[in-house]
Amino acid sequence: MSLEETANSRNQLKWLKSSYSGGAGGECLEVATCLTAIHVRDSKDTARPGLTVGADAWAMFVRYTVHEFG
Repeated sequence: MSLEETANSRNQLKWLKSSYSGGAGGECLEVATCLTAIHVRDSKDTARPGLTVGADAWAMFVRYTVHEFG
C-alpha cells in the first residue's frame, strides 16, 4: 500500500473525539477503529500523521491502563 492509499483510507475512517478532550484546547485526541488496527491522532492538527497500532496491542494497552490507573 502506498502512502497516498494509506492517507486516503485514514481519511475515510470515522474519527471519535475523546470525552476527556475539552473545548479550551490542550490535549485533544481522536481515535478511529477498523478490524485490524486502532488509529490515534491529534484533533487540533488532523493533517499531521497519527499513530496506528494493532487491535491486539491496543487491547493490551487498555487493559494495562485500567488495571494500573483504573
